[in-house]
Amino acid sequence: MASSKTVNYLRQVRKNTLNTIEGLSTEQLNTIPTGFNNNIIWNVAHMLVTQQLLVNKLSGVDIEASPEEVMAYKKGSKPQGVVSEEEINNIKRRLLSSVDAFEENLAQNKYQNYQEYTTSFGVTLSSCEDAMEFNNVHEGLHFGSILALKKLV
Repeated sequence: MASSKTVNYLRQVRKNTLNTIEGLSTEQLNTIPTGFNNNIIWNVAHMLVTQQLLVNKLSGVDIEASPEEVMAYKKGSKPQGVVSEEEINNIKRRLLSSVDAFEENLAQNKYQNYQEYTTSFGVTLSSCEDAMEFNNVHEGLHFGSILALKKLV
């Protein structure tokens, strides 16, 4: 099972992400700087969707992301248009509420049956704990991308 420390790390990177994007306009969040293939809001939504897929879906637990969101923000996707202010606010709100939902599911022992998965990094995930630890590394990577993109918008 994922430790409280692992959950706290996830919550902290999400809080840091929200603090970093606070005050950015819809235009800034959607801007794809020269030399990049995505934008800030894509990175934020990608973090949400990836956690849902790596942890919930592979554990057989319902995901909060819609099929459209999964297609728009899964690994290998890229921005397909402007994300509206309403969608941005929904993504921001869910950054922390999804951590709360994960904790609730964890307390209810919903992550017992994990389907083993090998990531594109070559890391094999065999449990929810593995998935959460890897997810935190993944979110740190995208947080770094967000910091770099912010300097250019």
